[in-house]
Amino acid sequence: MNTGTPVPDSYYERIDEHRYKPTAHAGGAWDPDEQHFSPLGGLVVHAIDRHLAGRPDSGLATARISYDILGRPALDECEIRVETIRPGRTIELIEAVVLIADRPVVRARAWLLATVDTSAVAGGPDDRLTPPQALTPWPMASLWPGGYIASLDVRPLAPPRAGRTTAWISTSHALVADEPSSTLASYLALVDTANGIAVRQPPTAWMYPNVDLTVHLHRQPEGHWTGLDTTVTFGPTGQGLTSTVLHDLNGPVGHAQQILTVRPVPGR
Repeated sequence: MNTGTPVPDSYYERIDEHRYKPTAHAGGAWDPDEQHFSPLGGLVVHAIDRHLAGRPDSGLATARISYDILGRPALDECEIRVETIRPGRTIELIEAVVLIADRPVVRARAWLLATVDTSAVAGGPDDRLTPPQALTPWPMASLWPGGYIASLDVRPLAPPRAGRTTAWISTSHALVADEPSSTLASYLALVDTANGIAVRQPPTAWMYPNVDLTVHLHRQPEGHWTGLDTTVTFGPTGQGLTSTVLHDLNGPVGHAQQILTVRPVPGR
């Protein structure tokens, strides 16, 4: 990336209908020359939204999106191709593939389900988190490098501890320069941050990147804050799991899961 020119207040700039250029704000935590997956995950939803925008409102809502990270997402121009795999009036499946240098690096699938009034039978855990306005920001950039982490407003409910943290995440940056993004795309652009807020071991000594992200939603999120109630578990044979209850200001909206590959930093 050319650091001699001003960086837009966004994570991406559009090149054409399917291609986007990441800014320095998308720089990763494990490697600043990679894209952090969090804004890239939001960009995928942005591309899916554009794919669906050209047709009449179907009355469907995203209930699950799963991402498989197939390779290193270099901090370079990316192309996103979207297609409808299973069309339907009440259930629909969308697939998106992210390519960098013509190589697939992410494959995502989103299930869209019909929206109907089920308020009479709605129920489940509804505990609300302490609102972010009452909390003190945490300098997450003191633990992790990269432009993405530096772009965040992180407000934990209590001091982060090994394997367990609950925090609000927000950003003032747009997802794509000079174009609006849906609330869902902006919300999901922050969810992958979960793997970095409750570290079990220092990232200078151990690596534990996620190879996937799966989000289930029982309600569409609202507002500009993403709430992450996160637990990180390491197993004894090199695998780990980051599990998160997702919140907005009105309460829980769903769950996120990330499988981790756990290994020592080379040379340590």
